[in-house]
Amino acid sequence: MATRNMEPRKNPMPAQPPRQRRSNFDEVALGYSPDQAAAEAARCLNCKGKPCVSGCPVRIDIPGFLARAAEKDFAGAYEVIAKASSLPAVCGRVCPQESQCEQKCVRGVKGEAVAIGRVERFVADWQAAHATGEKKPPAAPAPNAPRVAVVGSGPAGLSCAGELAKHGCAVTIYEALHTPGGVLVYGIPEFRLPKAIVRREIDALREAGVEIVTNAIAGRSLTVDELLQDHDAVFIGSGAGLPRFMGIPGEALKGVCSANEFLTRVNLMGAYREGSATPVQRPRRAVVVGGGNVAMDAARSALRLGAQEVSVVYRRSMEELPARAEEVEHAREEGIIFRLLRNPVEIIGDADGWAASVKCAQMELGEPDASGRRRPVVVPDAYEEIPADCVIMAIGTSPNPLLTSTTPGLDTQRWGGIVVDEMGRTSRKGVYAGGDAVTGAATVILAMGAGKTAAQAILEDLRR
Repeated sequence: MATRNMEPRKNPMPAQPPRQRRSNFDEVALGYSPDQAAAEAARCLNCKGKPCVSGCPVRIDIPGFLARAAEKDFAGAYEVIAKASSLPAVCGRVCPQESQCEQKCVRGVKGEAVAIGRVERFVADWQAAHATGEKKPPAAPAPNAPRVAVVGSGPAGLSCAGELAKHGCAVTIYEALHTPGGVLVYGIPEFRLPKAIVRREIDALREAGVEIVTNAIAGRSLTVDELLQDHDAVFIGSGAGLPRFMGIPGEALKGVCSANEFLTRVNLMGAYREGSATPVQRPRRAVVVGGGNVAMDAARSALRLGAQEVSVVYRRSMEELPARAEEVEHAREEGIIFRLLRNPVEIIGDADGWAASVKCAQMELGEPDASGRRRPVVVPDAYEEIPADCVIMAIGTSPNPLLTSTTPGLDTQRWGGIVVDEMGRTSRKGVYAGGDAVTGAATVILAMGAGKTAAQAILEDLRR
């Protein structure tokens, strides 16, 4: 039995030095060694009530896998994780554990919480590196197995498909893009989530019998009603890929784009690589508007494309910044400038129609709003002009209306999100939904949790 490690602080995550990583797209966090992973896992107190599990949207038995990792039984640790999660290597890298499982960790009361995500990442990577035996051919569902269509191959769709496949369903994922993975491949940069990791996790689903059809645009090349003719149920996990803009003067200038477009060019199409056929602006000075993880991804990507200066403009203070603390820390280490309590009111162009600068109003914080954060208020007659030939809007996304507008009887929110009950059932019989298509842009693990919950509802309803 492993000796419990009572160190009050987490084992640090090895990482590329900031000066080195700001000029490449290689993964920043290098991962634990076996000894570091075992030592960190041994910090778990194995609390009787398992509060960390209640903070995990897919309900991984966290003390269970940490106990095995502490003994260096990494294969056993992986088995525990895989019972609940279809994407452990992804979640170990991009999930906001600090506001979920680690927030509930008792060790965090008098020190730092156990680095659950870092150990999960190590275990998943160890399993991939040490898996033995020949690859099995895809599992074939029984001839009379229930047939389920999954629209979208992002976190919600992959999680739903994996759960259904475990229970013998014949699952087909329909993906609009040419590569499966959804936001995992088009939205998250290589330096945070290598695409080889995503491909590995998707290959595991294929081995479980899940079929994936790409270049299939639900709402255009096929409709939900058409899918229901050939399937017993349909799960919609089409995400939220429609970008928002501010509606300020100058947004139509050249050099202004959404973070969605910018990151898709860089991540999915590999525009950062020399010789890429996909064009992308390589800015001199970039301004990224927004304060979430997408803003951090866009800012750090612009820096790696050669920008001399990259600024994040956010209308609140650092305390209200919604991005993960780790991503903000990495961005600051790399030289990203944070221009806080600023809000763009105009993008000013040059004689050739390109963005030249961003005019920002100075803000101050007033009383808390409905979100609990202090409301930003404009300071009268206080402005600042920031030079920028590239302006990237990272202020959120909403679901694309193409699918919902072609599905009669499917109830939606005013802003476009699909209306579901607590189990993911929509207003249409046999149609389920989850993830960003329901909630708007959220986290990978919350989308996975929604996909898993909807899979349980599908299985219940098919058995009736």
